[in-house]
Amino acid sequence: METATGTPTHCCFCAMQCAMQLHPDGTVRPLPHPISGGKLCVLGLTSGELLGHAERLRTPLVRKGGRLEPASWEEALEVAVQGFRHIAAEHGKSANAVYGGGSLSNEKAYLLGKFARLALGTPHVDYNGRYCMSAAAAAQNRALGLDRGLNRPLADLPQHDVILLAGSNAAECLPMLMPHLQRAKEGGTRFIVVDPRRTTTANLATLHLAPRPGTDLALANSLLYLLARDQRLDYGFIAEHTQGLEEALEAVQGCTAAWAAEVCGLMPHEIEQAAELLAGARKALVLTGRGADQNSRGVATSLAFINLALALGAGFGTLTGQANGQGGREMGQKADQLPGYRDVEDPADRRAVARVWGIEPEQLPGKGLSAFEILQAIARGEIRGMLVMGSNPIPSSPRSDWVREALARMEHLVVIDSFLSETARHARVVLPGALWSEEDGTTTNLEGRVVLRRAVRPPLEGARGDQEILCALAAGLGAGQYFDYSRPKDVYDELRRATRGAKADYYGITWERLEAGEELFWPCPSEDHPGTPRPFTQRFAHADGRARFSPTPFRPSAEAPTTHHPLYLTTGRVLYHYLTGNHTRRLGRLFKKCSEPLLEVHPETAQRLGLAEGAVAEVSSQRASARFRVKHNPRIRSDTLFVPFHWDGSQAVNRLTNPVLDPICQMPEFKVAAVSLARAEDGPAKVSQEASCITP
Repeated sequence: METATGTPTHCCFCAMQCAMQLHPDGTVRPLPHPISGGKLCVLGLTSGELLGHAERLRTPLVRKGGRLEPASWEEALEVAVQGFRHIAAEHGKSANAVYGGGSLSNEKAYLLGKFARLALGTPHVDYNGRYCMSAAAAAQNRALGLDRGLNRPLADLPQHDVILLAGSNAAECLPMLMPHLQRAKEGGTRFIVVDPRRTTTANLATLHLAPRPGTDLALANSLLYLLARDQRLDYGFIAEHTQGLEEALEAVQGCTAAWAAEVCGLMPHEIEQAAELLAGARKALVLTGRGADQNSRGVATSLAFINLALALGAGFGTLTGQANGQGGREMGQKADQLPGYRDVEDPADRRAVARVWGIEPEQLPGKGLSAFEILQAIARGEIRGMLVMGSNPIPSSPRSDWVREALARMEHLVVIDSFLSETARHARVVLPGALWSEEDGTTTNLEGRVVLRRAVRPPLEGARGDQEILCALAAGLGAGQYFDYSRPKDVYDELRRATRGAKADYYGITWERLEAGEELFWPCPSEDHPGTPRPFTQRFAHADGRARFSPTPFRPSAEAPTTHHPLYLTTGRVLYHYLTGNHTRRLGRLFKKCSEPLLEVHPETAQRLGLAEGAVAEVSSQRASARFRVKHNPRIRSDTLFVPFHWDGSQAVNRLTNPVLDPICQMPEFKVAAVSLARAEDGPAKVSQEASCITP
């Protein structure tokens, strides 16, 4: 719906999904909205520059003689289809896979899961949200019965007089969340911020705790121990609404402040002070981000913070990062889930989805491999073909050099993207897709609020909409009857039916209600239902209405510092870039602000190693070495290094990170790796984009 002032839509970047007006020439203006209050961050304000960017893909590419060459749409689709067909005939349908993304619209995420299971017939479909939300999602499902991210409107934040924020630098990851947090602080809310760096977010803090990376589990366990020791738990709430406290408390016996201080690198009085702040709260809220759970103990860490919240009768939420990180994990592009959070191995859930899709339940594949397990299977030669859409798995995966080699060797890699990402450079077929502003669609923000993103124009000449591409591939694979849609609304109406009666029930959130501007949160089971902005006000989502405490005995990180690798490396975001930077590093204003990943080092550590500000240093783990320019930061632990992850090639910090997985959710250990640091005699290495187009 274009107006004289532009098309009303929502931002393409983080999970806030701020409202904006977008013009075909790329002009962006903020719109009044409860999410963002009529403001936009620097990412939103520059997002329109992507529309006419000179580096947009405008023609399909097919690899010939080791190089990607322009091709017609007919040829590219034929090569893509025949490659998948050949692999299925020679090695079985499970030798193909699909890899999606948490920034795709609900409709695209839904189609991608359906494409994998019906067009390719493979169980192996997963997405990059496995790398960010899987631990918190698994923990909330186990403890609360439902994974609904923040599970309350942003407007509720000032109602809490203490907020514990563990592992989130919201100021750079979710910039427009900061006005809501600042409003709470101005109203008297006290903050406990847990982060190895004293970030801009930590400036909110009444108490900032800077533990060693990977030790949040010990901190959460100790806080629960201290509160129980002092009889400061909400025993009335616990008796009425929970079960399992005794087992949880048994698991934290001995987690004294002195013990946790030793593990975390803190002072005992700091931990005692945090416990006292929480105990004295009238209404507390515990919020976690990926700094706390993006590791091989991620589920246990999330559960430990949930235990703490339940013991206090407090709220718990987790801060979703990607644009559609919430909706993207609800719509069936996850290895173990069908649309609506239905379980792919539950007979009733399989019947419900099969009925909507017009198939027999037996036609649905079972549970597949998770994201990194798919990459491991590619390296072993078990998966030979893969479709990638909305993701860039080479730089975003741990041990990314190994991932690059595996994808470069695979038989058939097809990538749908609007720009030539590092992953696309190694593809056999690249299909130029649409930007968020070129296709209508819905997304679900970090609150569980469903919003309508409107297209400002069709895809660029030479490119096609992602929905059109998927449907064409499905038709070529003989499954066209299941992909007969003329517009995104048709897909959305089907996904509403597929989620009806499920945990994530979208049935009552019609396209028309969204067009009318209604504020709607799932679950919403009928068209006259107001939606559910606060799902846990009366009961939790387990059948008996009770939340579950879980035992969370402490386990250390998979990798500890040694004589040869004496420092911790952790990663995260910076304000001016997003995900692997495939979009943001192409925007001149953003790139000028931050043109390379800087290595943050405490001045004392830098001085000891002779590293001046701006010097080039080499960081080495057991997996790789990389060179970065040094930035002195007195607000980081002296035993910890920080590098942002928005770069690829030689500057991808995930070349160094640890691929060990959480046993429950298969989250890699991104946030803690043991490394060494030394001065490099020459500058950072550069990777030739031209050379990387050639198959090794």
